[in-house]
Amino acid sequence: MTANKPQNRYDYDVVVIGAGHAGTEAAAAAARVGAKTVLLTTNLDTVGQMSCNPAIGGVAKGQIVREVDALGGLMGEAIDATGIQFRMLNRRKGPAMHSPRAQADKKAYQNFIKFRIENQDNLDLRQEVVEDLITEPIAEGSDRLATQRVVGVQVRGDAAYYARTVILTTGTFLQAIMHTGKSQSAGGRAGEGTTAGLSGALHHLGFTLDRFKTGTPPRLNARTIDYAGLEEQPGDEDPQPFSYLNDAITSPQMACHIAHTNEQVHDLIRANLDRAPMYSGQIDSRGPRYCPSIEDKVVRFADKSSHQLFLEPEGRQNCEVYVNGISTSLPRDVQDAMFRCIPGLEKATIMRYGYAVEYDFSPPTQLWPHLESKAVSGLFFAGQINGTTGYEEAAGQGLLAGLNAARLVAAQTPWVPSRQDAYVGVLVDDLVTSGTDEPYRMFTSRAEYRLLLRQDNADRRLTQQADELGLIDAARRERFQNKRRDIERGNELLKAAKIQPPTGPVVRGDVYLRRPEVTWETLREQVPELGEIGKEAAEQCTIDIKYAGYIDRQQAEVHKQSRHAEKSIPVSFDYDRIGPLRTEAKEKLNRVRPINLGQAKRISGITPADLALVLAHLENHSLSQTNSKTNPSSAITSSDAT
Repeated sequence: MTANKPQNRYDYDVVVIGAGHAGTEAAAAAARVGAKTVLLTTNLDTVGQMSCNPAIGGVAKGQIVREVDALGGLMGEAIDATGIQFRMLNRRKGPAMHSPRAQADKKAYQNFIKFRIENQDNLDLRQEVVEDLITEPIAEGSDRLATQRVVGVQVRGDAAYYARTVILTTGTFLQAIMHTGKSQSAGGRAGEGTTAGLSGALHHLGFTLDRFKTGTPPRLNARTIDYAGLEEQPGDEDPQPFSYLNDAITSPQMACHIAHTNEQVHDLIRANLDRAPMYSGQIDSRGPRYCPSIEDKVVRFADKSSHQLFLEPEGRQNCEVYVNGISTSLPRDVQDAMFRCIPGLEKATIMRYGYAVEYDFSPPTQLWPHLESKAVSGLFFAGQINGTTGYEEAAGQGLLAGLNAARLVAAQTPWVPSRQDAYVGVLVDDLVTSGTDEPYRMFTSRAEYRLLLRQDNADRRLTQQADELGLIDAARRERFQNKRRDIERGNELLKAAKIQPPTGPVVRGDVYLRRPEVTWETLREQVPELGEIGKEAAEQCTIDIKYAGYIDRQQAEVHKQSRHAEKSIPVSFDYDRIGPLRTEAKEKLNRVRPINLGQAKRISGITPADLALVLAHLENHSLSQTNSKTNPSSAITSSDAT
């Protein structure tokens, strides 16, 4: 809608709508770099709430958390302070596959995030119901694609917040419907409502919306579980922190447990599939393949007689247990009956029943890589509204959107990490280039340069840039610089050391460390000065040396691929004027509007021949511009060049 002079007006640089994992990171990032920011949420008691799994991290997700932390974000510090069990996944594999994961005390995590938001300079937290976006038309020719610019949001109660930029982080709340059996209710999370007005506002502005589905499992009362017959799953003996600000995790850990379904459970589910919303036709939107409901598992994996269930405590001060692996929207009576068939859970009491949620999302090809919308200037999207799933993916997008919204206000160029710089770079590039036809989750297999994007080196990849962007404070800067000096000192000591192996000639310390059986501790016995090097720096020195050949090859591949990939494409580039270009290629390139040849190459269906034509016309354009500077009469527009 257009501006309407409400009775109560509040002015900010950045307005963030939604206080989940994307919204809190967005608001904190914008405020850290100096933007006057307000975070609006319908309920102050749910800031930073973990709506589903009480865990942070996991395969590839743990890498994102480490990156968010390296950029000064909240998530790593929050889980370190409130975690109740820490595990490093894939320890038996190489360092590129190591992924940290931790169970959280849900309420403590939520309170930590809320407290940090409340204490952040340049940031106000308000309980408001946002009903509409306030926009105004852009004068023709002042922007190449956008026809509108956002100027604020209307909230319930004759009030409005005006700002140069607005960030939508609405999670699963847009036009949300919850399903348990045939029962339906409006809402994006149990006990809460929906935000239907914003879906209408986006439709009105010309955005395409689609529907996704997600689900959550029942929660059990720990007092009613028979743990004697279940397999215990303890945490690591040496729990590793997520945040680069922390040296160790010292809080006591809680155990998780493993149970199993059986044929009796599966028969019960099969007998009630007609009452399952996904199979009765009540739900027809798409859900995540990699995290199927128990109904899906029984149907798709009919040959399996059992499925693992992970019983994960939700906190130190409550009895709720999250049953990971049995997400369901079956009716309540079927959920009750299922658990009575599972050994160890026969007498378990359900505290919260499982349900599915259908919600609107905005296909992310409608965004630029810095997460600003193409159609409405100043309007940013982050989190599940972009078709992703997971707290970690949301946090990474939120931080990026918050930073870039603040940079837009300050008339600075946007910052986006590349695919070779960060998993967050892979995430946003996948979304804005290819979109997603199911809730998007990060996997290590999505990153072609995963040997470079390890969880252990996120600070070395990103913290210097975070400092230049104004995202980190002096304490983090000093800690990072000390670690970098430690790494340099460790490498110098290794190169200077002369080691006599059990057999063979004397070799340098770094050469000796390349041997599979040799560890840092082995060398420290012969080079006592290595004991002065910190644990994290020692780990980095070791990985750099042991995997140098692999890392060098991947770096060479990065340089090879970057040769033409960084060639910029003007926003106004007219693909329709490239006569030989295929119609399908023109349609896809016009829809995505890639910012460089690298992004164009990753669009599904774009061929090397298509890219060659685009490159040729780009080079002709550059040549024409050069000629126009020496011969003004030869000046042409970008559309003429194409």
